[in-house]
Amino acid sequence: MKIKYSRQSREQMVERGISENEVREGIERGAKSFQNPNKIVSDYRYYRIVYKKIKDMYFIITVMIKW
Repeated sequence: MKIKYSRQSREQMVERGISENEVREGIERGAKSFQNPNKIVSDYRYYRIVYKKIKDMYFIITVMIKW
């Protein structure tokens, strides 16, 4: 699985203590919903990942804590 991170998502991961492994696990196992235009939201454990799937790559837009 190839994952690319936006600068914002990297900063948020550091601020919120979410690792690359947790992001990967959230994409693989999280409950999925969709946002327009073509964004995927994955909720897993205590965090949420918003990303786009571009061919065989996952582009992480934002990573946040679920409240």
